[in-house]
Amino acid sequence: MFTPEIITAFLTLTFLEIILGIDNIIFISILAGRLPEEKRKTLIRTGLFLAMFMRILMLMGISWLVHMEEALFSFDNAFFSSAISIQSLILFAGGLFLIYKSTREIYHKVEPHDNSSEPTSKSAPNSYAKALFQIVLIDIVFSFDSILTAVGMTNGLAYAIPVMIAAVVISIFIMIGFANPVSAFVNKHPSLQILGLSFLLLIGFMLIAEAAHISHTVIGGNPIGKISKGYLYFAIAFSLGVEMLNMKLRKGSD
Repeated sequence: MFTPEIITAFLTLTFLEIILGIDNIIFISILAGRLPEEKRKTLIRTGLFLAMFMRILMLMGISWLVHMEEALFSFDNAFFSSAISIQSLILFAGGLFLIYKSTREIYHKVEPHDNSSEPTSKSAPNSYAKALFQIVLIDIVFSFDSILTAVGMTNGLAYAIPVMIAAVVISIFIMIGFANPVSAFVNKHPSLQILGLSFLLLIGFMLIAEAAHISHTVIGGNPIGKISKGYLYFAIAFSLGVEMLNMKLRKGSD
């Protein structure tokens, strides 16, 4: 069973799941920052465990996911054509939700607001439930995108489902180990929060573009092509590197 091909696929998938899970960590960390200190670690762990269970459930229903590629309805005219499937609807809705949530959070952070709007011990349960609900929604979208990538990579591989499940479980536990320090660091530096929200905004637009691609959308005779995630993660890594240099510069000038 443990052939070089399977071991290579497992290690590659684990690495990819961690990279793709960065979106989850950023989103959960920013939501956790709005809660009282004692609730943050619980929310982060719960959010990541939910992400793991979402991914495993979707892997167990691979045939259902494949069936979701079939078009529900389509548009076809001289300027615009598209074959809308459940997959494209989920990615489109998730992209819109990320754009809305990121824009709202950026506005909340850059505009002056009354401190009375900050969570108190009385409002904490409601805030926690609201944050958890939002995490469940975005976990569905991120899990969906992650599993589609994993399925594409393991197509034709023996024991593909167990390998994908093992990679998901290991990657989530690795992310749980790093999530709290990452969350504390992000919430300690307001500029990183804005940068993280900007990444989520970018990911939202990318999800919409991906939804258009898998629904074979054509606008004005131009098909919507696939955007490589490599461009996105390079932009994130480059921006983060520049921000780290800025933080070091500010610290040195204090």
